[in-house]
Amino acid sequence: MANKGKKVKVFVTGGTGFVGKEVMRQLVAAGHVPRALVREDSVNKLAVLENAEVHPGDVTDAASLAGALAGCDAVIHLVGIIREFPGRGVTFEKLHVEATRNMLAAAAEQGVTRFLHMSANGTRVQGTTGYHRTKWQAEELVRGSNLEWTILRPSLIFGPGSEFVRMLADMIRKLPVVPVLGDGKYRMQPVAVEQVAASFVKALGKSETIGATYQLGGGESYSYDEILDLTARAMGKGQVTKIHQPLFMIKPMVRLLQGFEQFPITEDQLKMLIEGNVCDPGEWAKAFGLTPLSYAAGIAGCFRPQS
Repeated sequence: MANKGKKVKVFVTGGTGFVGKEVMRQLVAAGHVPRALVREDSVNKLAVLENAEVHPGDVTDAASLAGALAGCDAVIHLVGIIREFPGRGVTFEKLHVEATRNMLAAAAEQGVTRFLHMSANGTRVQGTTGYHRTKWQAEELVRGSNLEWTILRPSLIFGPGSEFVRMLADMIRKLPVVPVLGDGKYRMQPVAVEQVAASFVKALGKSETIGATYQLGGGESYSYDEILDLTARAMGKGQVTKIHQPLFMIKPMVRLLQGFEQFPITEDQLKMLIEGNVCDPGEWAKAFGLTPLSYAAGIAGCFRPQS
């Protein structure tokens, strides 16, 4: 049952990540006590917060979860990756499916019934990429559990410190002409990290969200070309000079070079980019009482000095 109005202890996976840091911050601000699962080599990535706890462990190591959830009222499971590195054992199967299976088992065994799960927009049973297929498999595990679950599916998440915004800003700042894969017309609907995190925190007290799946997207969608121009404007620059690179030229190169970790994109990532990333956020906005922030309205905040 949701903990309406109650201050709770929440077990958080992925607390050192972009979304996780904001979730941790908002949990503490709301008076809750987060307990972050953190690998030993990532402890220094966790923001130091009063009233936050740390449990050493790894979602891919079921043994490290023994007793980890003791005293917790809920789980917020955020762990996920956007790219595989099989040589290092970093795969979608391991980080999406196995990790979720381990967390669900730990919650059930340790008596934690509330489970909030972060998936991704575009996730579906017949997804065209390994990313979306394994996200779907993880969702199916959550739906098949006996826990009081809620699934949130954000589109591309932006905010201060986001890798996506940093990548665009670096290209705009350093290159006289910015390369664009394909025609640049594929559409995106970025969602603000603050609103994604707020939804996880609010869901703790909303019993009506139990058993529901929500699509999280910004207030408007834009073409990739428009995203570039909006980012440049927020940086105080003019319209971006772009060079559109035909996909028939790009795809063979990506296929050939994606095995190198330094190469910036994989075939799966290219497919997802061209597919676009839009949704109808109406049900989410109504359930959580918010107005989705658009990229145009929120991007300037990514370039203001952070306190």
